[in-house]
Amino acid sequence: MNNNSHLSDRKFIISGFFILVAIVYICRLFYIQLVDDQYTLQARNNALKSRTEYALRGYIFDRNGKLLVQNVLSYDLLVTPKLVKDCDTLALCKVLEITKEDFLRRIKKAMQAPNSPRKESIFEKQLSPKVYAALQEKIYRFKGFDVQSRTVRRYPRPVAAHLLGYVGEVSKDKAAKDIYYREGDYIGISGIERSYEEALRGKKGTQIVMVDVHNKTKGRYMNGLYDTAAVAGKPLFSSIDIDLQEYGEKLLQGKRGAVVAIEPATGEILCLISSPGYDPNLLVGGKERSRNFTKLYLDSLNIPLFNRALTAMYPPGSTFKLIDALIAQQDGLIQRSTVFPCHGGYPPMGGHPKCHSHPSTDLPGSIATSCNSYYSYVFREIVDQKKYPKFEDGYNHWRDAVKSFGPGTKLGSDLPFDKPGNVPSVEYYNKVFGKNHWRSNTVVSLGIGQAELTLVPLQMANVVASIANRGFFITPHCIKGVGMEKALEGKFKEKHFTYAQSQEAYQNVLDGMQKCFDAGTATASKIPGIVACGKTGTAENPHGKDHAVFLAFAPRENPKIAMVCFIENAGFGGTWSAPIVSLMIEKYLKGKITRPEMEKRMMEANLIDGTNLLGKQTNTPKKKK
Repeated sequence: MNNNSHLSDRKFIISGFFILVAIVYICRLFYIQLVDDQYTLQARNNALKSRTEYALRGYIFDRNGKLLVQNVLSYDLLVTPKLVKDCDTLALCKVLEITKEDFLRRIKKAMQAPNSPRKESIFEKQLSPKVYAALQEKIYRFKGFDVQSRTVRRYPRPVAAHLLGYVGEVSKDKAAKDIYYREGDYIGISGIERSYEEALRGKKGTQIVMVDVHNKTKGRYMNGLYDTAAVAGKPLFSSIDIDLQEYGEKLLQGKRGAVVAIEPATGEILCLISSPGYDPNLLVGGKERSRNFTKLYLDSLNIPLFNRALTAMYPPGSTFKLIDALIAQQDGLIQRSTVFPCHGGYPPMGGHPKCHSHPSTDLPGSIATSCNSYYSYVFREIVDQKKYPKFEDGYNHWRDAVKSFGPGTKLGSDLPFDKPGNVPSVEYYNKVFGKNHWRSNTVVSLGIGQAELTLVPLQMANVVASIANRGFFITPHCIKGVGMEKALEGKFKEKHFTYAQSQEAYQNVLDGMQKCFDAGTATASKIPGIVACGKTGTAENPHGKDHAVFLAFAPRENPKIAMVCFIENAGFGGTWSAPIVSLMIEKYLKGKITRPEMEKRMMEANLIDGTNLLGKQTNTPKKKK
């Protein structure tokens, strides 16, 4: 009896032990499968890997179908920190040419938010072909590391950097706000690349591949059944004439400034140049890109990253007189035969603003000779009209009429970061001089494009296009179509009408602009065989030598190109800006240059260090034209 009881007790003890072991195993399995994903992660990564397939970024073409931007294959080294075990750290550092400290710092960064020890992140971006080849041979020795392919930009012709823009890594803020991006992805930073990012980037895909114990790819999982294909970005068809762009950049070498050319009838930008510029290929790559960007950013003498065509605000100088002439005629204040006195300056203000010596002249002659006194009178006539009971009303009328041509407003082009320029408001002058303590003669320099009046080169080119069109402009844009359907936004087809609509007024102004080439301040830049209309200007610069300005369009009837050129610290517009504009117009319309001496002089002149071909000082401006 007692013996059976003893056996019965042993049975329960043994049964309890096995039950306890079973419970331990069940709990452990529960923890491994549902709580701790380490083993699942290792098992999955030892067999399957999910890889992002980056879409081909859209190509960009010029107006004649020439390729401006293309893609080339590149590779990034990825790391999953949780899997970095028994890695040959020294060998990897040697291949990547980094120190062990760099290695540890990068691993630490890969483990911190928003990354994760269990997520892949970029360890080294855009590997060189040499490094990539070395990694492929030794990747099995680098546990937790993998290589992913993607494409980067290449520019067949090293021009138009400010216009095309560049691509860089997405910011943390952008990656956090936009679910499409994650840290390490690329995004358009400036220029067309930024404006058309959504169209260019395409759509990322996913590949699930099988790998062996050495981390080598063995093929697609389930023959790609669960993969999602990447969708390539849309191609962009631009309005840029790359040959004209390249030629203009050659002419502007050794000069600070900008050139913008527009096709008047369509608003299409033919070229947009900011000088000094840089080779856009410099901002492609990994380590090289970082070094090059630093050099460009720290180049305080030339400031090559600064887009003068869109963001540099210059006084327009005498080129602005064209707008005043049109407004005054539209208001019935002056006509073709109107003459104002000039005795070396504006008489009511004791000869200020000053003017150069020339005979009294009518309206077209005033444009051809660029008379400062004439347009001081014109400005006063517009602002002091008796129909306005308050002086401020007359000033606001002038300001609104000016803004109808584009100055003082953002034009709304398809390029980022454009500035509105400045047409000073009544409120501004009330703060400066005090309410009721200023009149038209107080700010008369506005009439000749000086004082606080500023425009960006794109705006000035738009003004020329408005005049070439005899009273309207279409918002300037540099993309004619997106994707194969080549659809264009409606706002880039809409006409914007200026305040001045009198066709007689435009003919009078155009006569003066043509006379500027034929017998005026730009005679030396007259284009053989082409009837062109232009206007010189010298923009006062309180910080140094004055800026040279010139605008023109051609031909006079059915114009094909309207453009402006600003060159900093170059003095008279007729000396440097006018020849550059005339050469570019001739190149665009004729396809060749018939004035090689002028071309040589423009290309070889270096105005940044103040010397020309002969080693003499290039500019000693004294009079404003």
